[in-house]
Amino acid sequence: MRVGLFIPCYVDQFYPRAAIATLQLLEKLGVEVVYPKNQTCCGQPMANSGFEYLTGGCNNLFIENFEEFDYVVCPSGSCVLHIKHHLHSTANEAAAVALRDKVYELTEFMTDILKVEKLEATFPHKVGLHQSCHGQRGLHLSQMTELVADDFSKPRQLLNMVEGLELMTLDRKDECCGFGGTFCVAEEAVSVKMGQDRVADHLKHGVEYITSADLSCLMHMEGILHRQGSKVNVIHIAEILNGSKN
Repeated sequence: MRVGLFIPCYVDQFYPRAAIATLQLLEKLGVEVVYPKNQTCCGQPMANSGFEYLTGGCNNLFIENFEEFDYVVCPSGSCVLHIKHHLHSTANEAAAVALRDKVYELTEFMTDILKVEKLEATFPHKVGLHQSCHGQRGLHLSQMTELVADDFSKPRQLLNMVEGLELMTLDRKDECCGFGGTFCVAEEAVSVKMGQDRVADHLKHGVEYITSADLSCLMHMEGILHRQGSKVNVIHIAEILNGSKN
């Protein structure tokens, strides 16, 4: 299979190690990966702010860059959810519809398409898993605790394959961190308090690292950790699954 690697703009600018780890991980798993160099923002920030009608250029460029691939894989649940729900094209709606069904978040792709059952990765640390809202409630990467249903978590399933990693149990494992894209700007005080509560749960359980499939959430919590002078670090799940030994 040929996979197009979709790297969100904020990952490219602020967390390139996560993008590199995603590429390396997929290649280790035997996937042919191509990075279209002309890709840019998927349009999510404009859509979240009520200006989805301005995202036509982003949509058409996304289709142009990725329609040729068997799958499109991205290390960001929120960007994947945006594409799955909001990718449209007045010029070629059929191509947009077809492409929406081929876009996958990284851990989703690994569990549902590649059917990964074993990883050669070592990470000897205590880790807290943040299940982002977009990933959990939008992409259904994990079960919501308010539902009477079997528990599951695709990110957790993969982390349990990593040698030496101790996954810590949180009090509120699916609580929002408060980032919410433009919400953290429009409702700064509420966003910060939610982030502080989320970080406190991880710190209470002695984690050394907080990981997630969404770097936007990690970026929000990283800022709070830095302001608190905490030694706890954030790390994207791709870096752990790729075999980081920090």
